[in-house]
Amino acid sequence: MTSTSSENRTFRAADLGTLTVVAWSGENPDDEQDMPFLLAYSLGDGEGGPQAATEAIELLLRNTGLPVGGPVVESSRNPGLPVTLLVEAGQAVLNMPYLNAKCTPPPEWLAAAGERGQAYFMFTTRPWPEAKPGVPLDEEALAAFVGADETLTNAAHCMLTAKSLRG
Repeated sequence: MTSTSSENRTFRAADLGTLTVVAWSGENPDDEQDMPFLLAYSLGDGEGGPQAATEAIELLLRNTGLPVGGPVVESSRNPGLPVTLLVEAGQAVLNMPYLNAKCTPPPEWLAAAGERGQAYFMFTTRPWPEAKPGVPLDEEALAAFVGADETLTNAAHCMLTAKSLRG
């Protein structure tokens, strides 16, 4: 039997399928202040299906220096990290090799990002095909997906400095 190692694979953005970034805020138990959160996930609807999306995200994260299931990476302590967050004109723009994505976060997210100067970013390898593009996410469904062990352990976790064009 022959198997292909993801170590030898070339990243193909098309394998990601539809990539979505969603923003919300919630109380941080450590300091009881709002924390802005960003979650990136694939719908798993690319040509190769959910498995190809999972493998593409794993490869992308590994090449970017974000460990899946590993410790939280802090961009402020890793200046060479090729992942950035720009918060400007009511938008959150996530940039990383091979992709950039933006979303319109709610006002409370923008306030928390402005106050903290950073956001907690999670990029999960777990596809979420039930989340339909253009259909607002139900808060309970989002909480269930984000809080699931399968989502959390199959994700890279990062604290990203929230940059703006104003400095």
